[in-house]
Amino acid sequence: MKNQKWWLFCLCYLFTVPIFAQANPSSQLYHKLLRFQETKRILFVAAHPDDENTRLIAYLANAEHAEVAYLSLTRGDGGQNLIGSELGIELGMIRTQELLRARETDGGRQFFTRALDFGFSKNPDETFNNWDKKKLLSDVVWIIRKYQPDVIVNRFNTIPGTTHGHHTSSAMLSVEAFELAADKNAFPEQLKYVSVWQPKSVFWNAYNWGGQYEPEEGKTYHKFLVGEYNPLLGTTYSKIAADSRTMHKSQGFGSTSQIGQGNDFIELIKGSPFKSHPFEGIDSRWNELPNGAEITKSIEAVLSSFDFIQPENNLQGLLKIKALLDTQKSTAVWLTEKKVLLDGLILETLGIKGEFNIKKEIGYPGEKINAEFVFNNPAQSVVKVQSFDGTLFETQIAKEASGNIPVTAPVEIQIPKDYPVSQPFWLEKPLDGALFNITEPEKIGKPNNSPSIFGVVSLEIDGQKIRMELPLQYKYNDQVDGEIKQPFTLVPEVNVHLDKANLFLVEGAEHKLHVEVSFRDKILDGELMLKGLSPSQYRIVSVGKDDRRKRTLYTIDILDSDQEKKQVLVTFQSKDGREFNLDTKRISYKHIPNLTYFTSTSFGLVKAEMKVSGQKIGYINGAGDDVAEVLKNLGYQVSILEDSDIQKDRLKAFSTVIIGIRAFNVNQALASNVDQLMEYVKEGGNVIVQYNTGSPLLTKDLGPYPFVISRERVTVENSPIQVDYSHPVLAGPNKITAKDFEGWVQERGLYFTADWDPNYSAPIAFQDPGEKFFGGSLIHTKYGAGTYTYSSISWFRQLPAGVPGAVKLFVNLIEQGK
Repeated sequence: MKNQKWWLFCLCYLFTVPIFAQANPSSQLYHKLLRFQETKRILFVAAHPDDENTRLIAYLANAEHAEVAYLSLTRGDGGQNLIGSELGIELGMIRTQELLRARETDGGRQFFTRALDFGFSKNPDETFNNWDKKKLLSDVVWIIRKYQPDVIVNRFNTIPGTTHGHHTSSAMLSVEAFELAADKNAFPEQLKYVSVWQPKSVFWNAYNWGGQYEPEEGKTYHKFLVGEYNPLLGTTYSKIAADSRTMHKSQGFGSTSQIGQGNDFIELIKGSPFKSHPFEGIDSRWNELPNGAEITKSIEAVLSSFDFIQPENNLQGLLKIKALLDTQKSTAVWLTEKKVLLDGLILETLGIKGEFNIKKEIGYPGEKINAEFVFNNPAQSVVKVQSFDGTLFETQIAKEASGNIPVTAPVEIQIPKDYPVSQPFWLEKPLDGALFNITEPEKIGKPNNSPSIFGVVSLEIDGQKIRMELPLQYKYNDQVDGEIKQPFTLVPEVNVHLDKANLFLVEGAEHKLHVEVSFRDKILDGELMLKGLSPSQYRIVSVGKDDRRKRTLYTIDILDSDQEKKQVLVTFQSKDGREFNLDTKRISYKHIPNLTYFTSTSFGLVKAEMKVSGQKIGYINGAGDDVAEVLKNLGYQVSILEDSDIQKDRLKAFSTVIIGIRAFNVNQALASNVDQLMEYVKEGGNVIVQYNTGSPLLTKDLGPYPFVISRERVTVENSPIQVDYSHPVLAGPNKITAKDFEGWVQERGLYFTADWDPNYSAPIAFQDPGEKFFGGSLIHTKYGAGTYTYSSISWFRQLPAGVPGAVKLFVNLIEQGK
């Protein structure tokens, strides 16, 4: 069963990597055969999505023809998002898919550990104060033992303080795991599933920030010519790398390729020395097999006589190789993957296409669905289609396919009521500190879920058996983009949605909660319960059924709470005793598949002594955040301002204007109308600007007086503070105390200001361990009749998390504009 699961994972991975658009099918097939011939394996290690060197990966995969995998410790959950408001686990889901698109482009594979990206870290000590080092080291050892690389390449070195603490930690873990993977006494529980493994060498992908790496005397290094042209692919490795890098769209990493020569260096850290090439001494794995010499000879024969004009003429040579491989009883990972890859090459040689389609994207456990199996063989060679089976269905077909005449079959599937929904596996359980709580060994390393429903086609070609896995997918035609395919997704039969992530029991805010319970099939009778509140602390005001839209709407008054902050779970219990408390979340961008995940239907209940005026606020969006929604829940009248609204006369309708995160990095209309914003302040308005990065800035005039944006940040969320509590923004209308700086999340702030004009006051300073106090997280000034605040405090994290003290302080900034 273990090997079968790994085989299916390999099959799904290898069949879903698309061919390069620049290459014609025959040259691409030949290129894949070269990669099939090569057996060396390389593991590239770093900390985050976008850390990887796509140029080196593209070169190793397509010039060296190696199997290359990138191990990213995290999914990038702690970063910023340039294309939308998703942060945290949602951003991690986006960046996971962006990594997979990048690997499809450059020819690599993708792995992850359990690490949660908890935000910027200045050194590995701070990093391992958050991450359980032993568990992460276990993950890296597991992936080395499972993947069995000949060589490990680290993106970063092990010197603390030279880069992000996560970066340094990734190199430290890799170097330690390099030797531990071969030690049977290290993590012995893994040996039930994998064997010990010793890579030959571990390298550092050497660099100098701001310039090319200059080798030091006494260091062993190698230079790769990564700017070269590949005639089979019809492009350069630099262009492949740039296209791969451009997949990291949420981070704004669109890239233009270098033209001409390019060099990349790796420097030996540990392992086998070499004279001329770092991969010398790595034997071909084909030599491990009893008939390895015959297999090698057969591969060379197909390559030497390869027919680019009529690819079908290569079929018999490939089938001969398959017959030789099928006699091998070895369960080695590399051999299992080669068998899957060869099956794919045979199918591509014939131009075979298979699909498993359904006419909708969403289903639910308990539903009966109708799909269609489609198989086409455009070649003249006969392919016998014997069956198409899955865990939920069996379809006997027994037809021959050839000559471009499709074979189709209807597939009816009854989904069991207890069948799992499409929750990403790393989100199935609550976090284990700063790690995802993944306990099943076979899931550690995997980039994402296997398809919710899939089928396996059993084929026969000239007596050879081939299996082909097809995921169930929603296929449709878009009026603009043409053919679109999305994964078929399973959601709960009953969905429970709240209109608020946080409810504030403060004067001036609405204390009502609106709950929408929607049903996939029909409205069920049942009861709504709020777990975490006693019956005296809430009252269901109204219940309304909407039969047309299959939903029940509840309005609830929240009367009281016994804590300053708590989470309240909202559950719908049907009459048959089933409980539903999941809310379906969807993320959609054109460059990645549609994403679905489920959150526990709960809200943060915050009870705080706080004065809120309910004034009118204008909000100018930047790169995307959820601050405006929080302010609405506090009772403010919030309007989202469009480009044409950024004029003094229109802004005067609002007591306060708030600028979203990174707005001066992405909003040209705002940058072009700073003068209008400052005139609004001068005539009595109140402006609050949230953080921006120093580059690229669309204007340097961010306020009424000059200041600059530095790279300074304070990453420890409970770090020490120095505060002038007499300052107007801390003195009232809500008096701020030291307690209000407790319970913050992820960080204090980022990209602090520096060299600010004396007209600004800076009442708050933060400090990371071992460092000096940094001011500049919040600067404030009077300008004319109004007030202006620029703040690098991470409001976009603190406010959606419902941190009471941070909310109170931000309310004070708003209330300067009463």
